This record gives sequence, structure tokens and C-alpha cells, in this order.
Amino acid sequence: MTSSSLAAPLDVELRPDRPAMLRVDPPDDAARWAAEHREALRARVAEHGALLVRGLGLRDTDQAGAVFTRLAGRLLPEREAFAPREAHGPALYSSTPWPANQPMCMHHELSYPLEVPGLLLFACLTAPEQGGATAVADAAQVLDALPGELTERFEHEGWLLTRTYNDEIGASLAESFGTDDRDEIERYCQANAIDLTWGADGSLRTEQRRSAVVRHPLTGRRCWFNQIAFLNEWTLAPEVREYLLDEYGADGLPFNTRYGDGTPIDEYVVRLLNDTYEEPTRRAPWQAGDLMLVDNIGTAHSREAFTGDRQVVVGLADPHRLADHCPTPEASRR
Repeated sequence: MTSSSLAAPLDVELRPDRPAMLRVDPPDDAARWAAEHREALRARVAEHGALLVRGLGLRDTDQAGAVFTRLAGRLLPEREAFAPREAHGPALYSSTPWPANQPMCMHHELSYPLEVPGLLLFACLTAPEQGGATAVADAAQVLDALPGELTERFEHEGWLLTRTYNDEIGASLAESFGTDDRDEIERYCQANAIDLTWGADGSLRTEQRRSAVVRHPLTGRRCWFNQIAFLNEWTLAPEVREYLLDEYGADGLPFNTRYGDGTPIDEYVVRLLNDTYEEPTRRAPWQAGDLMLVDNIGTAHSREAFTGDRQVVVGLADPHRLADHCPTPEASRR
């Protein structure tokens, strides 16, 4: 099945089990090809939520970065990262470091800053031997599939992200905020609706309330847009969770999520959230040279466990400051 509204030779293949796919003959200049077809490619991302382009033959980070900037313009530097990434150039990053044998569950990239990336760009330079797909799921379908009582609570209260920065695990202050200067960090937090507390040992604890459901800035669709399950303690491997609790205590975890009123989220709720993503999930194994574009607000993504080498580079683009993304503390009291 192909889309009739995109002129040949850019016909998009549509199947219910994988992202929309565009197969192309390897161009002499991938960046120039991307510039020539930018509007058509971006239109298909808006239509389908994600687009996998196969055949570009992307080989290195310079080539990937050139394609990204032709498609998206200015790439965004990452702020408030939860784990350090390797930088391959200005705002061009490695995929998030995560054990290869552990999947990364569905989430929206950087859903908790006030300004969120609307577009994600992925380039696969080395494909894994097995697994490792970047799967996608429609956020509006996820919202519709969740129990109404649960989504009503999250809509009413929002969700709370708690973080504790230390020198041993996760992103450092400099990696997350772009500086380790206390005054600069405090100014950033004040400007971005983040509450913070400094520990006597120099550690930093932060809390920020964000909306769990937002309206897509272009389509107006209501989307389940958050990282409630992904950053919750119950999504961690059991042995990792137990180690972190023993080492840092329940209030000192590097990151955790709660209901917007500060109440802990039960394990069964986190399992329910992760399970609900299964039905709308679409996946396609990476091939070396692939490009994938993802609407970060309308589409969640994951990374499956894998074996072998896997090199995927990432760009963030199209910043949006969503009007309904930062609920006021009074909202949870109504």
C-alpha cells in the first residue's frame, strides 16, 4: 500500500506493524537530496507520526549532521539530560547510553523541560546484529486506550519529576544544565518552573510538575505526552532498583516520577502504562544508512534490547513551548 498524495519516486509504504517507510536509491549527495525533498518528508512525518527513509546510505556523523540540518534547520542543544551522551558535533549526539540487554520503554524525548523538541532525527550508522529497533507508538491512541479514571487524575494533577544530581550516576550538573555554577543553575530553575534544594554535600535535588496530556501544537490532537513510566523506579530492572534504593534511599534516587500532588505511583500503574503502549507499537529493524524522523509530541519511541554493535546518532529540533505543558500548583487543589 502506498500513499497517493506523495509523487513518485517518493511513494511511502504503509503497513500496520511498522513505521511509514520510504525506499530511495542512494543519492550522490544525501544532504542535497534531503534539502530538495524537505517539505515532502516533513509533511509525511506530520501525517504518519514517523517516517523511516531507507537507502540514503548514511555512513558517518558528518554526513548525518548535514542531512539533519537540511531537514530541520537549527538543531537544539540538549538541556536537562538524565544521562550523558557523546557529542559528535554541535547538537549532534549519540543515542542515550543504556545497557544493550535492557530495553528502553516508550517515552517522549525531553518531555519535562518547558521547551520541548517537536522533531527527532535518527541516523543508523551501524546496525546491531539482532534487535535494537527504535519502535514508535501513536500518543493519541495510547491516551484513548488508558483507563479514564487514571488519565483524569493525571490531567487534573499533572506529573512530578524528582531528580537528585550527584557525582556518581546519571548526568552531572554541567551535562544537564550546561554549567556547574550554582547561581546560573538557580536562575535556570527559576525561569523553568523547577524547585530545587542544595544538599550539604553539594548534591542538588529538583522537582518539576508537568502536564501528562497536551494538545499537539499543529494537529490539536490530545496526546499522552510524558515520561511517567520511563523515569519511574518501577521500570528499572529489579536488581538496579534495589541497588539504587539501598545506596541513595527512596528520596535520593537519581530520577523518579510521582503523581502531581507528590503521591508515589504504584508498581501496577507503571506496568499498566508500559503495557498499554504494546498495541499501537510499530517497529522495523535498523539497517545501516537508515534515517528516521519522529514527531516527538504525537509519537512515543523506545529502544529494544540488542546484540552486537549499534551506532545511532540523534538530533533534536523544532522547539515548542506548549501552552498546556506546565500546570500550576493550584490545579491539583481544585
